[in-house]
Amino acid sequence: MTTTGLSPATDADIARVTEALGMITPRWTVRILLALSGRPQRYTDLAAKLPWLQSGQLHPKVRSLCDSGLLERVEHSQRHVTYGLTERGTDLLPVLPLIAGWADRFLEKPDTPTSAIENIEDSLTLLTRRHATTILWVLKSRQETSARALASIVIPDGYWTSIYPPLRQLVDDNLVTTAGAGQPYRLSEAGDSLGGVFGALSAWSAGRPLTHTSQHPVWGHSDHSVRTGPQTQAAHHSRSPAPTTTAPARSAHHPAWQNRDLFSHTAPSRPKAVLTAGGPGR
Repeated sequence: MTTTGLSPATDADIARVTEALGMITPRWTVRILLALSGRPQRYTDLAAKLPWLQSGQLHPKVRSLCDSGLLERVEHSQRHVTYGLTERGTDLLPVLPLIAGWADRFLEKPDTPTSAIENIEDSLTLLTRRHATTILWVLKSRQETSARALASIVIPDGYWTSIYPPLRQLVDDNLVTTAGAGQPYRLSEAGDSLGGVFGALSAWSAGRPLTHTSQHPVWGHSDHSVRTGPQTQAAHHSRSPAPTTTAPARSAHHPAWQNRDLFSHTAPSRPKAVLTAGGPGR
């Protein structure tokens, strides 16, 4: 059922991506998927890789991932049961380095170094805020729009001022920017650069190869003209994309994270921060 003022095809695309984000965002989910990125394992072996999770916490998460089709439980005998990634779960793994790379470039740098997995988890928290995916989608396709026009698309059946809380949150998160009260909203550089992430999630959720990412009608290209307007520093304690005006350009030939770092099941040390001293805090 259509829930926005967008076309049915676009609405379905957003719904699939929103569902995909909802599947992998719950705490520890990414770590469980990475822990099972090799051969299938017994439950005790999996639990040993995640010692901070008690069995009462791990078991329902594993069961939920099996129900969602990302993991499979194979009963070899009454006493020999293994868990492993399904083909669907395996196909999702290449999306994670894309999220880690975006986070390394745009998330504000905390005082304590964080691992790639933590960066992925923090990024997913930003992307799963209420109406976030739809708002970012609309602003990417329209470049800029007013709050009232945005509300007519995102929440067509609601009162239009209800768009302000999620919109202000995205501004605080530095994914959306505006010149001030009454001025149109547009994507920040960080928001615009989510194209690879959203395009890959769209391809995966539709069962297409990730090579189709660049073919996405909205996120398949980067429009650098949207990277204007002031950047607002976050006023809350969750990690937000940091303004990038003081950061040197990162070469596309030297990604921040390699697959071996992300899938090592360890906490890889964070690369040297690209922001100058005095950047925005957590």
